[in-house]
Amino acid sequence: MKKVSSGNITETVALLVERVSFSVPRGIREKLRVARNAEKGAARRYLDAVLENMRVAKKIHVPICQDTGIGVVFVEMGPDVSIRYSKGDNLLTAVNRGIKEGYRRHYLRKSVAGALDRKNTGDNTPAVVHVIPQHGEVLRITLMAKGFGAENTSRLAMLSPGDGREGIEEFISDTVVRAGSNACPPMVLGVGIGGDFEKSAIMAKAALCAVKESDVRRARAWERALLPQLNSLKIGPGGFGGKTTVLDMVIYMSPTHIAGLPVAVNVSCWAHRVASMTL
Repeated sequence: MKKVSSGNITETVALLVERVSFSVPRGIREKLRVARNAEKGAARRYLDAVLENMRVAKKIHVPICQDTGIGVVFVEMGPDVSIRYSKGDNLLTAVNRGIKEGYRRHYLRKSVAGALDRKNTGDNTPAVVHVIPQHGEVLRITLMAKGFGAENTSRLAMLSPGDGREGIEEFISDTVVRAGSNACPPMVLGVGIGGDFEKSAIMAKAALCAVKESDVRRARAWERALLPQLNSLKIGPGGFGGKTTVLDMVIYMSPTHIAGLPVAVNVSCWAHRVASMTL
């Protein structure tokens, strides 16, 4: 039995805030470099600026983007994990303390506000927290700092079963076209197909974070087939045209009701800020 304290969780989340705020995953950096070499003109210059921004952010420890995002946290936990909570504590409060502390330590912009009164909460909480059941002693926390330039272009549709693969691809393509330059391309897409209304949306976000439940499968062959189609839209880096509109995409699928076909597309910008730590 693995034993951890709520304080361990808080500190892990605070460390993840630092990690995602000042850099993007190595795989994304490499894809951006490859994309830069494939482009020319304004699209190449845009990616030059992106790569220089990443270099400077890491060197002098400043946020990689002025939109420091809302915290999206996936807690993957198996049945052989025991969490010792302080009095009055729970998983949600432990995670939110970590968000609060991480944003405080590194002087990050606080972007969370009331939905209607728009009053800033002052500490970038509450985060959006999902608990994903796993096996054994697994306890892994994944944090995504989700900016809303891209998040606002994300979409969900309840398609008809008869729409099938063609209808899904049309919806994904239309989402990318509507997003255009507003999503700060080249984009990263997470696609969730199946389940119900909220399951498809959670799968789409989980796809962006490389977090997968046991009843979900990844459609790698479909991703490889669809990516060139999306890049043929020629929106390109920064919306300046070119070969790279979508940098990467992940499609997750799960069974659904006989009468429905939920599809969610969660859009992330080039500043795809995700990191994980295992306790």
